[in-house]
Amino acid sequence: MPGLVSVKTPPDTPQLTLSVPNSQPGASSLNRPDSSPAPRTPNKKHPSPSPSRSKLSPARSAKKPAPSDSPNPPDASLDNRDLGPFLLKLVRDTIASGEGPSKALEYAIRASKSFERCAAVEGEPSLDLVMSLHVLGAIYGSLGKFEEAVPVLERAITVPELSRGTDHALAAFSGYMQLGDTYSMIGQVDKSIHCYEEGLKIQIESLGDTDPRVGETCRYLSEAHVQAMNFEKAEELSKKTLEIHRAHSEPASIEEAADRRLMALIHEAKGDYEVALEHLVLASMAMIANGQDNEVAAIDISIGNVYMSLCRYDEAVFSYQKALTVFKSSKGDNHPSVASVFVRLADLYHRTGKLRESKSYCENALRIYAKPVPGTTGEEIASGLTEISAIYESVDEPEEALKLLLKAMKLLEDKPGQQNTIAGIEARMGVMFCMLGRYEDARGSFEGAVSKLRASGERKSAFFGAVLNQMGLASVQLFKIDEAVELFEEARAILEQECGPCHQDTLGVYSNLAATYDAVGRVEDAIEILEYVLKLREEKLGIANPDFEDEKNRLAELLKEAGRGRNKKAKSLENLIDPSSKKTTAKKESSTKKWGFRI
Repeated sequence: MPGLVSVKTPPDTPQLTLSVPNSQPGASSLNRPDSSPAPRTPNKKHPSPSPSRSKLSPARSAKKPAPSDSPNPPDASLDNRDLGPFLLKLVRDTIASGEGPSKALEYAIRASKSFERCAAVEGEPSLDLVMSLHVLGAIYGSLGKFEEAVPVLERAITVPELSRGTDHALAAFSGYMQLGDTYSMIGQVDKSIHCYEEGLKIQIESLGDTDPRVGETCRYLSEAHVQAMNFEKAEELSKKTLEIHRAHSEPASIEEAADRRLMALIHEAKGDYEVALEHLVLASMAMIANGQDNEVAAIDISIGNVYMSLCRYDEAVFSYQKALTVFKSSKGDNHPSVASVFVRLADLYHRTGKLRESKSYCENALRIYAKPVPGTTGEEIASGLTEISAIYESVDEPEEALKLLLKAMKLLEDKPGQQNTIAGIEARMGVMFCMLGRYEDARGSFEGAVSKLRASGERKSAFFGAVLNQMGLASVQLFKIDEAVELFEEARAILEQECGPCHQDTLGVYSNLAATYDAVGRVEDAIEILEYVLKLREEKLGIANPDFEDEKNRLAELLKEAGRGRNKKAKSLENLIDPSSKKTTAKKESSTKKWGFRI
């Protein structure tokens, strides 16, 4: 699944550096931790879960020797209650000095062990332990070791007790949000959303459901639902965010504008283009009132996209040209923002049949991406290359499109949280390899996409089902029929659940599965599928579709071979393709039937 850029975070926002919070008394508000590995919004604050012991108590200093400067004191020294704060100070100083997170990691691990021991002795939940675990998780994240950060942060959320007051609630909230960010970085979107929801519940219980900080978290969670394509839930949260900000902010505030841009994104994804356009116009007016020219230009691009979806091409061109003028004057002719407008204009002219203008804009964008200005991220370039490749693919230049997709994939390979985007690119490459007759390469691309989607928890999405269907088609071309049967069966189960039996994608998989069943000698199973498909078309979809006659002829041929007539009472979908059904082991040595597989 391609990643979506937060409408709140400007594309040129610098990456936040890892920092360790000063140990100060507990804060009274619940804000996201700045130590999160993947901040989606730039205004996250550090958790201050409890009073800390960063300064040595004079009484204890008189009784116990000061900890050694060595980062590896004997294990017995871990029982020293002053050691943990001392090591956290070393973590902060190490990072501030520019030594990098590797040395800081060593200190943070020992700090958390020390706090763990002291908490065990005291028999009380230690917020110092929670803070050290948050810091340790953040350092793991900065090193790209997100899998190692997960158990650390999971341990952190088990320590606070909400009944003990605001400090414990803050610690639990911060932990859930940081854990959600970490899951997001490894592509486990469902787990990420669950953590955000738990954090939101805690925040609402502590602050009430109309606090502005609750609004910020609602928007954060809404963005996560947009990434997961849960648009109804995203819209519900975004409406709540908008209501909270309108109650606490001045009219036409920047916060309201950001909320409306998110609402527009959701409605555009749902196909409600007029509603999306209304939100974008209001957001643009708010940004104009606040003197945010670059943000106004970014909104103009979104307005142009909606106009293009509505086939109002002249108005779309006008919006794109307005944005282009602003970006050129404020950022320069070679900025990736300029290239992004070129890509949109190339897409527009391609849709209107002006292929020469479209190709010219594509080439202009590619020149900018080839020599990016300092500060340009790999994600920005990869996104642009992917969009341009789609244009080349549609004008029957698959080789050039493949080159661009390969470049985009290489740019994203070492970027955390981009596995689903890479999987989408690999799936597109697989389709183009099939178009070129390179079925072995196609199968390899689909296999890579499937493995990444499985690892990220996307195994139940409609997109995953479609990729399995495409991989099955590539396997058929390579005469790996048994493998194709397994892929089609898995795709069928997913698409039935996600899209329903009457969806065109599901019907296509039925047809492909019937063909492969026939190819491996499972004629009865193939007949049952086709009988069910014809029953669906006759009773629910109508018989005007040209596929109806094709499927009817296929079924007649199979029935003739089996020596029986059509069963008008087809099996229900629940009983269709029983996994425990007996498979026919005999393979057909020859076949005169021509099966048309459905893409």
